[in-house]
Amino acid sequence: MAERGQLITEVDFIGVPTRDLEAAVRFYGETLGLRRSVYKPDRNYAEFETGNVTVSVYDPTRMGMEHHANVNPNALHVGDVAQARATLEERGVEFNGETLDTGVCHMAFFADPDGNAWMLHHRYAPRAAEG
Repeated sequence: MAERGQLITEVDFIGVPTRDLEAAVRFYGETLGLRRSVYKPDRNYAEFETGNVTVSVYDPTRMGMEHHANVNPNALHVGDVAQARATLEERGVEFNGETLDTGVCHMAFFADPDGNAWMLHHRYAPRAAEG
């Protein structure tokens, strides 16, 4: 039997629901400082670039779906969690608890205005090899 290539090769975007597209656009663009690549208020969505994955912010209620905030945090890579956290706190972002040090990475948890969970993340130890 011939060997097959990997079926799924990348993540193209992650969906982030909002009830207020304008507020979400301000949060992701101004507060987090992500570059906005698409803005279609007539289509109820905007997209922001992180460097490797697009964050697609959309209003599900205007697309015939229910709104449910993402409660499991997506990790946003930063060079220094403490520095990034301090910057975002200056911009009004409230974090949940202290920065966590897992022994391999630092993580700081927060949410967007719609309650979607996020974390700042920085791995400082080598990734464990698959066993």
